[in-house]
Order: sequence, then structure tokens, then C-alpha cells
Amino acid sequence: MTRCNEEPLVGGNVSAGVVRVGDTVRRPAGPWTPAVHALLDHLHGVGFHAAPRPLGIDEQGREVLTFVPGVTVWPDHFALMEGLDGVERVARLIREFHDAVQGFAPPPDAPWQVLIPPDRCEIIAHHDLAPWNLVAGDGAWAFIDWDVAAPGSRLWDLAYACQSFIPLSADPAWRRADAAARLSVFADAYGLDEGQRRELVSLLGRRAWSMHDFLRAQAAARHQPWATLWQQGHGDTWRSNAEYIEERQELWARALLDGGRG
Repeated sequence: MTRCNEEPLVGGNVSAGVVRVGDTVRRPAGPWTPAVHALLDHLHGVGFHAAPRPLGIDEQGREVLTFVPGVTVWPDHFALMEGLDGVERVARLIREFHDAVQGFAPPPDAPWQVLIPPDRCEIIAHHDLAPWNLVAGDGAWAFIDWDVAAPGSRLWDLAYACQSFIPLSADPAWRRADAAARLSVFADAYGLDEGQRRELVSLLGRRAWSMHDFLRAQAAARHQPWATLWQQGHGDTWRSNAEYIEERQELWARALLDGGRG
């Protein structure tokens, strides 16, 4: 395969070496790749197709995945999430994934890429369910970038997804006056019960702080690309978001516990 056939794919914060070749995507592989491919094979096997299909390893040692056609929602197409129908759709898609992965038996001693320790381990979670990993195609949405999939919980995945899709942001450019209402719709569409809603309230701030603390630790150790992200102010953003979320914890609780259950 010649380099002239490769189209670099950019977006997100960690995309070095990701290219498109025809109807496939080639990405740098790691020790976790076989486990991730087993996960993706399982998802397709049980009928969840909102993820790329793994096609093995190429002659350069890169993982090969099917290309997911469409547009990445963040940042130029976040208008797809403006209405409540977008919030409902992504919440239902995440629920479909979580239900589909419930029966997955990981390979023995699978070396997952664990960046941040989760609250607990009950499923193999995506850990980066966000608009920059959501591709909207003609009639179909799909999540990409599964390389940090690892043991976690439904609510740990959801706490991160709520921050990015609602969004729960301290930035005036992204702060939503209707954030509480959108959070309620998200929980209803996913189908959270009362106990899960109460737990999610406490996890929202904790999940945001986990991102700040991770970036700070990686910057101190001079690990890339995290050190550069810290220098660019991503740590400050997560700290501000965590404080914003915690200051409004009662608001989120009312939205989740007193809002309509749909």
C-alpha cells in the first residue's frame, strides 16, 4: 500500500497516524488492539452496528477498521445536538451499546488501555463517548475511536457523555441555560431508574475532576500528547467544568429526580 493512497484523518486530540485508505481506516495498534477488536466483533455479532468493524492488522502493523461515512459532530456539526431529539437519540444509542456489551466475555488477561481508573467495573465501557467520537451519517449515527475501551460502568460512561453532549460546560460559549432540562431528557431516553439517577448526580463532578487530575499527572510526567493538552489549557477547562458542575449539584438532582420520566 503506497502512501499516496492514504488520506490523513484529523480531529479530536489524539489523531496522529490515523489515515483513511479506501473504505478502511488505519490506526496505530497497541497491546490493547486484540481486545478492542474482540469487543467490536462481539457488538456486530449481537446486532449493534453503530461502531466500526475490525478487519485485522495491515502490513505496517496498523489496525484496520471499516470507515464510518458521515460527519463528526464536534465541532462543526454540533447543531445536530441542539434540539432535544438529538439528546434523546444519542442517549438511546448509548443505551443500545451498553445493553449489547453486557454479554461480552473479554479475552483472558486482556490488556486494555486504562487511562483513568473508573468508579467500578461492570461492563467494557467506551470511556470517550463524546461529540468528537460521534459520526452522523445518512440515517445512521456511530461511535468511533474505541482504543480506550476498558472495564468501567454504565454510569461512568454516562457521566462523561452528559458533560459533552448536554453539555455541562463552564465556558460561556457552550454553557446552556437549558442544561438541566437536557439532562433530564437524556436520563429519560437512556432509561435510568431512581437509584441510577441519584448516583449519576454524584458522579458528574467526580468524572470531570478525573479528567483534570489525569492531565495534570501526565503533564508532570511529560507524557504526550497529554502534556501538550495541559499546556494548551485543557486542564483549566476541566477544572472549571468540575467546579461548575459541583456548584449546581442540587439543580442536576432536581432535574434527574423531579423531572418527567417519559
